[in-house]
Amino acid sequence: MSTPSAPLPTWIKAVYGAPSFAGAAVAIPILIHMPKFYSDVVLVPVGWIAMAIAIARALDAITDPAIGWLSDRTESRLGRRRPWIALGAPICALALVALFSPPTSLTPSQAGAWFTATFALYFLFHAIYEIPYQGLGFELSPDYRERSGLFAWRMAFIIAGTVIASIAPAVLASAGVADPRTQMHLIALAFGAALILLYGLLVATVRERRDIGTKTTNPLVPGVRRALRNRPFRILFLTFVIGSLPSAIPALMLPFFISYVIQPENPAQILGLFLLLYFGSSFLFLPFWVYLAGRIGKLNAWLASFGIGISAGIGLFFAGPGDVLYVALLHVWAGVAFGAGGLLVPSMQADVVDYDELHTGKRREAQFAAFWAIVPKFVAIPGAALPIAALAAIGYVPNAVQTPEVQLGIRVIYAIVPAVFGLASYFLARLYPITEAVHAEIKTAIAAHERGETARDPLTGESFAPPALREIDEATGWFLDYFSPGELAKLAAGASDGLVRAVGTKLAISTALTIFFFTFAARGLGSLDTEPGLAPVMCVVGGGFALTAACFHALRLRRAREMQARPVAPEIVRMHLAGISNGEARLARAA
Repeated sequence: MSTPSAPLPTWIKAVYGAPSFAGAAVAIPILIHMPKFYSDVVLVPVGWIAMAIAIARALDAITDPAIGWLSDRTESRLGRRRPWIALGAPICALALVALFSPPTSLTPSQAGAWFTATFALYFLFHAIYEIPYQGLGFELSPDYRERSGLFAWRMAFIIAGTVIASIAPAVLASAGVADPRTQMHLIALAFGAALILLYGLLVATVRERRDIGTKTTNPLVPGVRRALRNRPFRILFLTFVIGSLPSAIPALMLPFFISYVIQPENPAQILGLFLLLYFGSSFLFLPFWVYLAGRIGKLNAWLASFGIGISAGIGLFFAGPGDVLYVALLHVWAGVAFGAGGLLVPSMQADVVDYDELHTGKRREAQFAAFWAIVPKFVAIPGAALPIAALAAIGYVPNAVQTPEVQLGIRVIYAIVPAVFGLASYFLARLYPITEAVHAEIKTAIAAHERGETARDPLTGESFAPPALREIDEATGWFLDYFSPGELAKLAAGASDGLVRAVGTKLAISTALTIFFFTFAARGLGSLDTEPGLAPVMCVVGGGFALTAACFHALRLRRAREMQARPVAPEIVRMHLAGISNGEARLARAA
């Protein structure tokens, strides 16, 4: 970041964004068509499908951070990101075709094994290219405003891919391809080919920034701790988590809302109309959000989109039978807000990575991308299961006239619940501190550090030396970040004898929780021929997090043994601990 970068040509922005067309197109059959295809056509028991999906998503908690860390550490002629993209996209396409092409000779149990293996491989290979791809986007441009335009291109392709994939089965059916197996096979072949071609074009034409590739790397566990100490990251991440929790509700509940609240004569056609209006307005208003972000800043533009989304949700609550035009206009209004988050949030995430570089001297785009990638995968599980469970609890009966209580419940779930989460996200997002002026100061401070000079943190006002010139040498500082503040406090007091035991105890607890959650999930599953219910699925999610914690503490155990064998001087530990505490206090005061 020491030298100015030329503006990105429009064709670079387009080539970077184009692979998201294939990525979004692939996501539709995976999320929407796959469960019904395997249960109704391939005849895999629904319990098996639900548990396989939950297990694959739980394992993402391990694979995503590992891939992000490895990508940041990669050194090659192609750079840090492109080798992973070149590897991941083709094998993910192969896994996609295998997933949607189960042999007809398989028995239901064999087909279940086929589904479990291909589904898990698909998500592993997807992470191999997707996380470095996101990291590449964060680093392509160092310019505060240009980043919004870059991600607007990506969002445009995401919307286009979503629309094309949504209508693909109907188009094939109208063309005479009625067999579901043939439909899914052709869709997988087409989108898999698009995946290979578009990501291949990206790898062949888009070059990574050389100044970033020379940055030193960091250990995995301390990198996680330092990311969580980054206050702008914590705010943006928590806002993202809260906003993602109801993200499955619109797609899941819209058919119920149309059929049982609006009650038109042709629900299927009205569903298609509403989706077209929603995505169409999202697409058309992308340039508006880029313009608005340039005029009033990314945060203020993002906050404005929250207002639109919340007001649309409140308006939908008051809809009733026959209000097709009213609801159509509200979906246009809601669609206006949809595109804003898709382009502004990743642009703001890139600014957060710059702030991390100011304090660490490292570029860790893919590690941060891994955090963002995990969230939607995990929240999709309860986000999809809870609304259906709520419908069942209030007396919903399929294909029947619903009671007023059920109709009210559908309106609350579809309209009010997302609005409430949006309101909570709005107030949290207001705390985000990086404006265009602050970002310019961050870049100036990074440049000063690269010259070996002291620089000022624009958020705290603190002046500090570059990482290589600080009182605690860089290697020791990262080593100490293997340990929690509580563990560091004991080390500062000279009590290092119990460190291995303490870390080993946490490892044992995490391992025991992993076994408990997965055992409880297996016992609670019951018959594979029935839906497993929310509790076993959530146990799998809990097991995934517990397994991640076990891996985290296993990596720390070796360092604990090193510390116990060759302790760092207590005064050094105290200085490091004081730096952490003072930094948190200064950030709190600045807020």
